[in-house]
Amino acid sequence: MACAARLHCHRLLANHALCPSLSLCRPSTFPAVFFQLSRISATGRLFSSMDGSKPPLTPVLAQAKRGFSVSEDKVASPDDLLYAGPLRIVEYPDPILRAKNKRIESFDDNLKKLVGEMFDVMYKTDGIGLSAPQVGINVQLMVFNPVGERGEGEEIVLVNPRVNKYSKKMVLFNEGCLSFPGIYADVRRPETVKIDARDINGTRFTVNLSGLPARVFQHEFDHLQGILFFDRMTDEVLDAIRTKLQALEKKYEARTGFPSPERIETRQSKKVAVGFGK
Repeated sequence: MACAARLHCHRLLANHALCPSLSLCRPSTFPAVFFQLSRISATGRLFSSMDGSKPPLTPVLAQAKRGFSVSEDKVASPDDLLYAGPLRIVEYPDPILRAKNKRIESFDDNLKKLVGEMFDVMYKTDGIGLSAPQVGINVQLMVFNPVGERGEGEEIVLVNPRVNKYSKKMVLFNEGCLSFPGIYADVRRPETVKIDARDINGTRFTVNLSGLPARVFQHEFDHLQGILFFDRMTDEVLDAIRTKLQALEKKYEARTGFPSPERIETRQSKKVAVGFGK
């Protein structure tokens, strides 16, 4: 099999170069040693490490930029967390995917209910990660489980995540996204990342992620910044999926009766920080 991987926003088949002992790896069969997610504690904290030879972490210099400064983020009201179920996946080019996402300060039953519903949608759509804007709720919340099976692996909840550091080493994966059904293409991202976040109870914590969890986090973190995975593709890679993106734009127009809010043929290259959105 070609040395490639699929992150189907996210079901992933691991690159042989990243998983040398296996010719083909699915999240449900990954050995624990691959991503070394120990477990979430009673407070919801997550701890992760690959091994003693992790790439060096580079400080992020863009933390005062848009998307990183807490002072610039609007706070979500209780109404922002309310929704009429069931949740559905929002597909490109819906403007919800580009909207500003508000910071969460209320860690109540509404948040816990939303988290539970997001995990339900994620598992039903064969995913391993999901961000709140992907289900139409513009708040800074993501959930993921690298194994992708209910009752297996660890269910991770990150609220108001911020990037602290990321590695210099970059890794290429063939990514997909539930908001872009049937579309897969190569995206290069840092191999490891250090983040600050809150858990579902509002407790602050810091965690190092590497391997698959780092990849899923970065994809979902981009969603919280209004950045979509094709924004990080080279022009050559983007050309290979251009017609599929145009088909989604036409699907949106047929469904809503409105012009597509963005068009790939008139897209100008987005300048985004390495691995993360500004």
